[in-house]
Amino acid sequence: MPIEMPAISLAAVPSRRHRIIEFAKEAEERGFAGIYMPSLGDNMALATALAMATDKIEFGTSICPIYFRAPLDLAQHAAFIHELSNGRFKFGIGVAHAPSHSRYGVTVGKPLSDIRDFVSTVRSAKMIGELPPIVLATLRKKMIALSTEIAEGMVFANGSRSHMAISLAEVPMEKRNDKNFFIGDMIPTCIYENEATAAAVNRKTLTHYAQLPNYRNYWKEAGYEEEMAGVEKAIANGNDPEEIGKCLSERWLADNTLYGPPSKVLEGLEAWYDAGIKTPILVPSSAQGNQFKAIEELFELCARLK
Repeated sequence: MPIEMPAISLAAVPSRRHRIIEFAKEAEERGFAGIYMPSLGDNMALATALAMATDKIEFGTSICPIYFRAPLDLAQHAAFIHELSNGRFKFGIGVAHAPSHSRYGVTVGKPLSDIRDFVSTVRSAKMIGELPPIVLATLRKKMIALSTEIAEGMVFANGSRSHMAISLAEVPMEKRNDKNFFIGDMIPTCIYENEATAAAVNRKTLTHYAQLPNYRNYWKEAGYEEEMAGVEKAIANGNDPEEIGKCLSERWLADNTLYGPPSKVLEGLEAWYDAGIKTPILVPSSAQGNQFKAIEELFELCARLK
């Protein structure tokens, strides 16, 4: 059977916004399953632009942090995008990470109760129009369970493929079989013939995440206690990114990312579908250039799926 088209992750950073919107139009023409936007930059603004610039492709935030704007403000914006896009928008939300909380100067509470309260608040908002489906950022079991209770889907970021069977066991079978219940994962992807070079690109990308306690706790749960213990030792010894990267094994990297020549990346993509991820979201990086080059390489890869 042919491999299904994945979704693509796009972020609009300063001086590249017009070009990213053009890439989004091209992703629609090429038949990608969706466009999902990380919190880098103003992804709600980008989503508004995509509602106007595209016609049929689904798109969503992956994710919009709940602490940086007032819930009613975000609810109004989400409802606006939902209406403008004729129902193609998914409102992905999450608590984000400690460094971004510090950057925005916000105080956070308990993730589970804060997400529950946010969803309750936006769903009770009056006179804003219909809300889009809400998708929760998930990693560990309690948030996965909450997504099945109060949301229309879940999205992982940098999830471990070998651990997905255990994670998705928390999702009732009727939800897993429901085509309207979103199950996605943001997967760092580097396409390059030299596998070691591509792996180094993804390792550099994920070194930042390995410095975050919530991710280390997840990866310990997924069976990478030794790697995370090494990371914690490197952090205690000075937090040198190069030393942290050395702790991230090839086995771990292959379980959380896609890299190498096109044939290997496509095999990995198929394995993600087999693991239960309905919408793999490929997050492009390049060993040969910038963001634009990475997107072009991903387009070339996915042209093979037609």
